[in-house]
Amino acid sequence: MTITMHAVETIPTVEAPSGRAGLATASLAIAKRTLKQFWRTPQLIVVGSLTSAMFLLIFRYVFGGAIGTGSVKYADWLIPALLAGSGLFASGTAGVAEDVESGLYDRLRSLPIPRSATLIGRSIADTTLVGWGAFTTLAIGFATGFRFHGGVLRALAALGLCVLFGAAFSWLVIYMGLVAGSPQAAQGMSFMTFPFIFVSSAYVPVESMPGWMQPIAENQPFTMMVGAVRSLTVGPEAEALLGHSASWFVVRALIWSVVIAAFFALLATRRFARS
Repeated sequence: MTITMHAVETIPTVEAPSGRAGLATASLAIAKRTLKQFWRTPQLIVVGSLTSAMFLLIFRYVFGGAIGTGSVKYADWLIPALLAGSGLFASGTAGVAEDVESGLYDRLRSLPIPRSATLIGRSIADTTLVGWGAFTTLAIGFATGFRFHGGVLRALAALGLCVLFGAAFSWLVIYMGLVAGSPQAAQGMSFMTFPFIFVSSAYVPVESMPGWMQPIAENQPFTMMVGAVRSLTVGPEAEALLGHSASWFVVRALIWSVVIAAFFALLATRRFARS
């Protein structure tokens, strides 16, 4: 009787990954992916920079001579407002809508990562883009006559506030991108922020506006943000012209930033979960 022996091949066991990716790890990975997308779409960066430069040059050289800002040079009055508004000019609304339309967010929802990481990563990437916009605005501003007058620490605090404002506004941008439905509609929705910018102290003194508009312009969040950056960069002359100290504006700007970020982060998260 013949017995045939067969070798038994051992198949290695592959263990399934345990747990879910951490919030910080997943958020940074998505932010890195979005930043790579920005790098591969240079027109997005260029258009944002050109928009900021266009507004700066138009107001600096076309309207600047007709706008009175007291003892403060108009360049020193204007550039801080543009820095504070970097988060709105560097809008990524269409990019969010494109990711929704392409199905990227559907694929991310199927992964074992916290759902909020998708939006947090996008916010980090958009805030980085805001930082780039603020840098180009500052460079052009210096070329057109802007200077810091409040010292190094106050200048760094002003730039830090600009980045913080950009992070807060990024949640507004994300929410608009999620509800837009298409990149074309998202691009149109981004212009809805323009009244928010112009009905403020950004480009002209509030006193030059109609009486019924002045309370709106004086008390809206963007005016507080502009006042904070302006008083920090220009110094006592701006504080005297604005009627309040830098700390008065900074505290209110920080409160508005927290409110805007929390409110629109909640709306965006709920919208993302329901999509």
